[in-house]
This record gives sequence, C-alpha cells and structure tokens, in this order.
Amino acid sequence: MARLTILDGVRGYFLVLMFLNHLTFAGGYLLVKVNHGEVAFVEGAQGFVFLSGLLAGLVHTRRLVGQGFSAATGMIWQRAAEIYAYALGCILVVLTLQTLLPESRLYWHHWLGDLQFGRRRLVAASALLLYQPDFLDILPQYVIYLLAAPLLIVLCVRGRSAFIVAGCVVLWLAVQFGLHLPLAASIEGVMPLRAYFNVLAWQLLFVGGLIIGSNMAQGRIDWNRFFRSDRPQLAIVAAVLVAAFAICRVWTIHFTMPDTMMTRFMALANRGEFGMVYLLNFAALGYLVTWIIRVGPATASVPLRRLSLALDRLFSLSFLRLLGRNSLQVYAWHVIMVYLLKAADHNWGPFGEATKTAMATAGIALLAMPALMLERWRRPGRNRKASISITIQPLRHRPTRRRRRDLVGRPVD
Repeated sequence: MARLTILDGVRGYFLVLMFLNHLTFAGGYLLVKVNHGEVAFVEGAQGFVFLSGLLAGLVHTRRLVGQGFSAATGMIWQRAAEIYAYALGCILVVLTLQTLLPESRLYWHHWLGDLQFGRRRLVAASALLLYQPDFLDILPQYVIYLLAAPLLIVLCVRGRSAFIVAGCVVLWLAVQFGLHLPLAASIEGVMPLRAYFNVLAWQLLFVGGLIIGSNMAQGRIDWNRFFRSDRPQLAIVAAVLVAAFAICRVWTIHFTMPDTMMTRFMALANRGEFGMVYLLNFAALGYLVTWIIRVGPATASVPLRRLSLALDRLFSLSFLRLLGRNSLQVYAWHVIMVYLLKAADHNWGPFGEATKTAMATAGIALLAMPALMLERWRRPGRNRKASISITIQPLRHRPTRRRRRDLVGRPVD
C-alpha cells in the first residue's frame, strides 16, 4: 500500500505558488521571487493540472470498476458542473465588484478585457467559457477534460492507454504547428474568444496524469522499475536537463540573449500553448523531484537524503494539505483576493516592500479560510468528502460478467 497523503500537500503548495504569481503590486515585490519559476519553465499551474488528472484517474477508475460506468460518469460530470458553477460564480462576483469599485475598469482592464455588465455578447461568451478573464482561464479546462474523462478511463481499463497517448500527442503537435488556428478563427467569427491556455495543448498534462492515475489504480505500474537508487541514470539525465533549463531561464529573465537565439528559443517556449521547452522542463523536473522523494532516503548521499527529508516535510505540512483537500474552493477564493488586492494597490498604493510582503503573507494565510469553513461544515454528523489522501492498492476483484461486458466489450455468452 502506498499512502498518497503527500499529494494533498503538493497541490496546496501549487495553490500558494499560483497566488503569489498572480498577485501584483506596483513596482513588483520580492516575495514572489521565492519561487522555482524563477529558475525553471515550470510554475504551479502545470503541476496543478497534472495532479488533477492523476487524482481523477486514481479515484474514478476504482469507482468505474466497482460501481459501473453510469455511476462513475455521473460523479465525474457532477464535478464538471461544480467547477463550471464556481467559474461562473467568480465571474459574476468580479463583474459585480467592477460596478461597485471606482475606476476598476481601468486597473482590471488588462485582466478582464472588455468584459462588463451591459455587454451581453461578451457576458454570454464568458458564460460559454469562450471569453475568459485572467486567472479564471484554468477552470474551463477542467470542465472540458472531465467531460471527456469517462471515455478515457474506460479506454485505460480496456488496456488502450497507448491510443490515448497517441491522440494526445497528435493534438499537442497540431497546436505547436498552428493547425488549430483556423478552428480558433471560425469560433471567433461567431462569438468573442479570449483564452490564454490552449485547451488542446494543455490536455497533455491532464490526460497524461489521468492515464498514470488510472493505471496506478489497476496496479499496472511498478514504480520500482523507474525509481531505483542503484540505477540513477534517468535521474542524472533529468538533473542535467533541469540545470540547462535553469541557465536558460535566468538568462532570459536577467540577461539578454542574442536576437537570433531569443527568436528561436521563444518559439519553443510558448507557455499558453505548452511549448516544447515547458514540456521537457516539466517532465525532467517532475521526474527528478519524485526520484529524490522516493529514492533519496536510500542513497549514500547525505545532501540527497536531507533534500528528500525537507521535501517530504514541506509537502506534509498540515496547512498545505488543508488547501489541497479543498483545492477548487481555495482556487476560486484566491482569484477574488487577487482582484481585491489589485484594487487596494491602485487606490491606496504604492506600498513599501515591507507592506507588500505583509499583505502577501496575510493573503497566503487567508487562502485557508474557505477550506476551514468547508471542513468545519462537513464535520458534524456528515460524511466527509473523499479526500485525495487515499490509500491506493491494486484492484483485486474481477468485474462481474455484466461489468466485463460493459468495460471490456465482451459478450456475456
């Protein structure tokens, strides 16, 4: 059995990073620099999307095999509807604040575009998840991915994961070569379109995580084959890639690349379309961190053992696990806080560095407010919502003949 309580803490960590990255002050602020995004083309958003797919695969594969396709589909689509409701609710709250706060259209225009009450076409497009305000453009992705998740999980159960991988790679490549642009233009000809994250490219993260989670739930992955202290070759390759991307990251942020190099490099470093630079850096850093946590304690290297212990303690913090258990509500609340702090900075700023740090730190603490309220509300006489802190073990029972016909496609007789 493998306890996955650490995944709660990792998601909480990504939520804190996203809050710091989204928070803006006039002149910037130093606390945001305490961030691995300063030395890598990896931020909290990529990890958050990947983990969401991983957990969806873990939880709903067991539900699909144990309760059937209809029950699992109902739960998955119910979650998609819940996410859609939160996205729409956040948009309504922000637009209401826009009408109440003076000059808000000025300092929120970069985030909202032309969206406001009275522009019915834009409001309708926003309700259809086509015109997306900044920081709310990650939630529509989940709605689309979850709508497709039941079919993807069935294919994983049937052993067709390779076909899903092939389809995901084809979609990702289509975006990299710009084959999606005619489709985007045709949609924009009908309804306004505003989206930073390309759903056809970022699906590689969510669906990749879902495939891994589904196969983990079925006991088909032997992690000891991929993470071994006596065979660190893959970890060394990952470390070299991480170091190379760190050099490029620091170079592009703090120094000036030659124009010819910058043009070619940035063509591969399109974050909204999850370009090759982001894909390779995410894969390398994700593998390396996982290797350090899993294998580090068994190595002879004292620094590796200490780093492994530090990461384990970080992701085991009760505060981060609290955020991770209630990630949807915390994410929605963080968006409202970021918009409000932008208004405070415009109306009462500019602030000094100490004040900015205090406000950012207080904001991190306040992220827990909806999580605490939810967990307190669930506690008395209620069944707590299933946490992602679950015990995973291989499925030991075989589906009934009726389920086997549904999931594997074999006839009963």
